[in-house]
Amino acid sequence: MAASSQSRSGRKFWLLGGGIVLVIALYTGAWFYAASQLKNTVLRAIAPRDTAGVSSECTDMDVRGFPFRIGLFCSKVDVDDNVNGVSASFGALRSAAQVYAPGHIVWELDSPTEIRTAHGLSINAEWEKLQSSLVTKFRGIDRSSTVIDGLKAVAVSSQTGQTIDFNAAHTEIHLRQNGADLDGAISLTDSDTSIKDWPQLLPKLSASIDVTLAGKAGLVDGSDRRGLYGSSGELRKVVADIGDGKVMTLTGPFTFDEEGYLSGKFKLEIQELGQWRNSIKQTFPDMAKTVDTAAKLLKALAGGGDTVSVDLVVARGNATVGGFIPLGSIPPI
Repeated sequence: MAASSQSRSGRKFWLLGGGIVLVIALYTGAWFYAASQLKNTVLRAIAPRDTAGVSSECTDMDVRGFPFRIGLFCSKVDVDDNVNGVSASFGALRSAAQVYAPGHIVWELDSPTEIRTAHGLSINAEWEKLQSSLVTKFRGIDRSSTVIDGLKAVAVSSQTGQTIDFNAAHTEIHLRQNGADLDGAISLTDSDTSIKDWPQLLPKLSASIDVTLAGKAGLVDGSDRRGLYGSSGELRKVVADIGDGKVMTLTGPFTFDEEGYLSGKFKLEIQELGQWRNSIKQTFPDMAKTVDTAAKLLKALAGGGDTVSVDLVVARGNATVGGFIPLGSIPPI
């Protein structure tokens, strides 16, 4: 009787032990699978792309955090998109997710970064800090938020020779899928932009952008294969504010053609035109005469008022005020 009881106890012990080992094995397999998915998801967030014709390298990849946290670390990230002719390199990557919420991922990326396209556009950027979080769903990334401090970027077009310099003390980028469309909201604090061969009419300012891209929800995770080429969208509102009521607002529809050129008809509204003129003259004293001439012209278009509303027309990259006053050319993306 005692021997039979011991035998049953032994079987229960081995069954319990085997069950524990099985659970640990399944959990370990699930953890490493989740780590692999975290890698793919984060790389898609850094450089959205389709998998075909794309290669990515996570140099010195290290997976950490087992058993309760999933962490991925790389000393450098490189992405090559042979389909769209884009290559990019980034600094060190650190990412993590909790095992009980693997679809909520936080990550950090170090500068510098370099992006080159087959259309001759190159972008070099560096920053003090870049932090991001994203939430995934069954089909990919549902939404993401990114915060960048101390951003400095230079974009150069080999086709036109134009150079764009951009700096911002603080940048926030929020993207989300809205059905088939992509909604984006961007805010910039203390930003400064200068474009070669364009009159620099704006001093340092803060700005916000609210935009929708039709049928482009897949851009947030790379499932969209065409990118911005052949796309259309709506600038719901772009606001530039240099303080004391001096505000510019831009709205309107736009398109990018198959070669990456921007076209659109926008409504530009300038409040407190006189204060804008004075602030710009103080910021750029060498351009005082040009600024006065532009302000008089805009005021004439506004019928003498201090709030101006004009059409800003862009046709395949060529920008004009009202369709007849040339501003300059915007290079293709």
